[in-house]
Amino acid sequence: MSTPASDHAATDRSLSGLLLLLATIAGVSVANIYYNQPLLDDFRLSFPQSASWIGVVPTMTQLGYAAGMLLLAPLGDRFDRRRLILLQIAALCIALLFAAAAPSLSVLVIASLAIGILATIAQQAVPFAAELAPPSQRGHAVGTVMSGLLLGILLARTAAGFVGQYLGWRAVFGASIVALLMLAAVIIARLPRSKPTSTLAYGKLLGSMWHLAVELRGLREASMTGAALFAAFSLFWSTLALLLAGAPFHYGPQVAGLFGIVGAAGAMAAPLAGKFADKRGPRAIVSLSITLAALSFVVFALSGTSLIGLVIGVIVLDVGVQAAQISNQSRIYALKPEARSRVNTVFMVCYFIGGAVGSGVGAFVWPLFGWVGVSVAGLLFTALAGLNHLRGRPEPLAASGATE
Repeated sequence: MSTPASDHAATDRSLSGLLLLLATIAGVSVANIYYNQPLLDDFRLSFPQSASWIGVVPTMTQLGYAAGMLLLAPLGDRFDRRRLILLQIAALCIALLFAAAAPSLSVLVIASLAIGILATIAQQAVPFAAELAPPSQRGHAVGTVMSGLLLGILLARTAAGFVGQYLGWRAVFGASIVALLMLAAVIIARLPRSKPTSTLAYGKLLGSMWHLAVELRGLREASMTGAALFAAFSLFWSTLALLLAGAPFHYGPQVAGLFGIVGAAGAMAAPLAGKFADKRGPRAIVSLSITLAALSFVVFALSGTSLIGLVIGVIVLDVGVQAAQISNQSRIYALKPEARSRVNTVFMVCYFIGGAVGSGVGAFVWPLFGWVGVSVAGLLFTALAGLNHLRGRPEPLAASGATE
């Protein structure tokens, strides 16, 4: 005969298994928008007549992801998220097939745009985790799934680089299709259906995101803080390869890709950040995270010729940025439980806009001011995040996730 304690333990094991599955869904799907970055030289060799346009491939993938977040992610409030995930996986496999068989750069560019749009499956997985978890475990649940997302982002370049080197760039897209089909089989067997929380028509669903941003001060604050921190994060990662390619390092792109493994420490810290957010409140963790991110750029400024210093800085930066994102998302999901997908969309669109700004600043600052200039720009972004965070105010207990 079961007891309340045994039932509770079984429930915890079931939730842990579902969160691990959602983390895998997030990581495997988001990795698709980063696979092409270490393969650009291979694309150039395959399509020499279009070599000057190779950079369009990752650009269109990123634009596609932004469009997918805006146009597809809000559907999670209107329809069963399990069904949406499976439909997007099926369409993503078709887009990957076109990319793997692309006879020209133009076909690869169109396929890359579609890949970016459809890889937003991760933006269904994160609010799904918030829905499945009780309020007292929401931060931990979001942190677990976000750890999978960050691992996908950080390790995608490393995996694509190795597979592309030994099997060719087309095999990278083929391998992703196989991984997604295997994942779909597990989803069909294990993932439950979600409960739609909105009956709004599609147009009104999209329009309601503006009203949510106006209505929810906490959403605006978290989005701006997240955008500034991700700007600093993207600034660093978009210039690291340039630093490593020059004196005194003279390393190739593979070594820069291996820094993604070092950065995976941040993904490992995500569930811990979520647990602390549940216990201490998300604002306290965001304050600590901003401090860590700022400290990392001080380390970077002093480590322009030190590999060990760069490694330490990467770990501190990734832990800080990841912990802040987990805490901010745990916080915003409690603001409007019936609109989690739309709230997440507002946050993530701002987040990626910040990332694009950071990459642009890196491209401008590096040739003019070098690594010290990059480090100062990163510090300024973290200062902007800190000022915005200090201007905010804690939400009432009911909005913080303690009760609902």
